[in-house]
Amino acid sequence: MNVRIGWICLAVVSSGILGFGIVVALVPPGGDVLLYRTDALATAGLGFFGGLIAVLPFRRQERWAWLALWFYPVFWSAHLVFGLPPGKDHVHQVVFIVLSLAGLLIPVREFFRPRPEGHHALRGG
Repeated sequence: MNVRIGWICLAVVSSGILGFGIVVALVPPGGDVLLYRTDALATAGLGFFGGLIAVLPFRRQERWAWLALWFYPVFWSAHLVFGLPPGKDHVHQVVFIVLSLAGLLIPVREFFRPRPEGHHALRGG
């Protein structure tokens, strides 16, 4: 159950990032449209690949996925601390920080249980 809560929290964060990237790519704000679309594509890619990691290897309790997804709280904390875009209100950043930390910390024991002899790559596999 803890892993399920974790991957769902992380999938929500991924979906938010993916959705934001798609919206900005389709309807870039004024200014340098090409730059906005380029950044939006990178953002959508971050959300898409983070979502894949959350839904596939994270759900299988692969430790590398748990470690890789620490990028999310670091990314959103940097946005909050340094006042990075998007937006002037920081509610979404705080929500994504809380969701990503919850997604990583609630199932932490599942990822770091002692492995049975001979089962190194996947838990139970």
